[in-house]
Amino acid sequence: MSAELPRPVRVFTPADLVAADPTPGMDRERAFELPLLWAGQVETAPGAVSGWHHHDRNESSLYVVRGILRLEFEGHEGWLDAGPGDFVHVPAWTVHRESNPTGEPSLAVIARVGGGVPTVNVDGPA
Repeated sequence: MSAELPRPVRVFTPADLVAADPTPGMDRERAFELPLLWAGQVETAPGAVSGWHHHDRNESSLYVVRGILRLEFEGHEGWLDAGPGDFVHVPAWTVHRESNPTGEPSLAVIARVGGGVPTVNVDGPA
């Protein structure tokens, strides 16, 4: 058993979220960040296409709350669409971009684990 006192349970409300880790075309907000865990959300405007990026050594999980999250990524022809109730796994270092092909904003909850730089904006794949 650890001699350290446990950290308190915390609740983060929408008012607590802060703009974070910008990529053109995406509106990310961070709830909290720990040495190995980043948690927040991303809203993608109708018709928006993000810039290409990766998440360093972080494994990323997204849960789509509303709308469609379209993902394009290095090494894959075409795209994958995720909708409400879907989980998406983006492996560490994977160069990708998201878009929203619909007329309504999409919203996804994000959890990243690994402790790397949360977002690294890059040029698109060759």
